[in-house]
Amino acid sequence: MDAEILYEVADGIGTVTLNRPQARNALTYGMYDGLAAICRAPQAHGDPRVIVVTGAGDKAFAAGTDIAQFRSFATAEDALAYEQKIEAVIDAIERCPVPTLAAIAGAVTGGGAAIALACDLRIAAESARFGFPIARTLGNCLSMANYARLAALLGPALVKDIVFTARLVEAEEGRRIGLYSELLADHAALMRRSRELATVIAGHAPLTLRATKEAMRRLVAASARGLDGDDLVGLCYTSADFREGMEAFLAKRPPVWRGR
Repeated sequence: MDAEILYEVADGIGTVTLNRPQARNALTYGMYDGLAAICRAPQAHGDPRVIVVTGAGDKAFAAGTDIAQFRSFATAEDALAYEQKIEAVIDAIERCPVPTLAAIAGAVTGGGAAIALACDLRIAAESARFGFPIARTLGNCLSMANYARLAALLGPALVKDIVFTARLVEAEEGRRIGLYSELLADHAALMRRSRELATVIAGHAPLTLRATKEAMRRLVAASARGLDGDDLVGLCYTSADFREGMEAFLAKRPPVWRGR
């Protein structure tokens, strides 16, 4: 695996570490591809009984897609190709034949939040901050599939609250609303508990876990079936506002939104 992703298997537990701490583990296409490859074929990657996904260090699980990768976008097709690529990665996590556990510390935003949502279980340190702050950063939108996942977990009203305000959900609120099943005091405690929980899961009947995981995936997928959000993706990603948001983010200045 590339150094941007670390992977090891021990005692039936596979651990994927998103490894760009200097960039708050912002995701490159290579990192997305590496994670998807493990989830699609765990038997070819040490045959783990459970996979833990985490971020290097205690500052971030993953702070979204590396913004520099958007600079070449010029057409709606570019945006749709990107969303299709990310959807394939999220789908690989959801369809992974073994349970997945996200161990979250620090920022979990954008693409990182989508990965965390796709995992079967999420536990977090008290430093965890979850959200999709795109309304104040890039001016883009989520895919219809990711809106459906988020709404299935939190409900439409809370999704709108989080996106409209562009706020990051604090750890205790995240536990209360169902984002996390457990909160731990710090990063060290988080990693110890992720190991303990993964060990418990790895010792249980794999077909029961696989069937339950797939049943839940089908229920969420059914709620989004037939919904087409390509026009929404094209509207946002090809706008002058998206270009302004991206350039402002990279220049570390406030964006000037014009609604076009």
